[in-house]
Amino acid sequence: MRHLEGLAAIADDYDGFILDLWGVIHDGRKLLPHSKATLEELRKRGKRIVMLSNAPRRAEMAAKGLTRLGIPPELYDGVMTSGENVWEALHTRDDPWYKALGRRVFFLGPARDLPLIEGLDLELALTPAEADFVLNVGADEEITDRNLAPHIPALEACLAAKLPMVCANPDLIIVRDGEQIICAGLLAEHYAKMGGEFRWRGKPSPEVYGPTLALLGVEPSRVLAVGDALRTDIAGAQTVGLASCWVLDGIHDLAGKHSLAEQEAAAMGLAPLATLPSFRW
Repeated sequence: MRHLEGLAAIADDYDGFILDLWGVIHDGRKLLPHSKATLEELRKRGKRIVMLSNAPRRAEMAAKGLTRLGIPPELYDGVMTSGENVWEALHTRDDPWYKALGRRVFFLGPARDLPLIEGLDLELALTPAEADFVLNVGADEEITDRNLAPHIPALEACLAAKLPMVCANPDLIIVRDGEQIICAGLLAEHYAKMGGEFRWRGKPSPEVYGPTLALLGVEPSRVLAVGDALRTDIAGAQTVGLASCWVLDGIHDLAGKHSLAEQEAAAMGLAPLATLPSFRW
């Protein structure tokens, strides 16, 4: 594992880049230092870029969010999200598990993410007892997005109704303004511990990389995936045979702690090509 000060050291070894959003490009509210300048350097060199995010919303919405934060569309070639991948699975029903779900959905998460079911042949159920399955997009901040306990009654009701769960974001937590925010993946893992059945789409699941690589249009051997989370970004890249670069100042907060970073990666059986203190040129 190489410990780099900037992406410039290895950028010319690759033609395409798959970039995480949260923890690499922004923190959910503002751009991270150096991220826009690094994107500009990559584009100057003709590199292709696709953003890959475990966001429980459609790719178009994620792209609009980038524009609001100051990243214009000309700085990348496409966006793929876990939400987009879930939407496609529910739309096509190509996977037998998704095909068997039924049409009545109980929506678990904040109302702002309800657009995820627009355009789908689904009927919104008001209670788990009326539903065929549950779509989990994360903790509703109107209840709380800081801890799991207040969401357990809803999970218990879904379990009592024997609902299979679709999880639209495999992340367990994110860090926003220094605080940990719980995500859909944490709810899904707890549901499984309770005895519930679930599937998720997004990093590190291999299903999300097919459409991502199609958007990128680059031979996989010439692609570098960049992310800040071992469990999702680095593990996902390794699962599909992509080289990866681990940004240390994100969720793991390991910038400058190279020995500890190597230990944590090894403990998870992961081998990123290199680390960066942050997404910088």
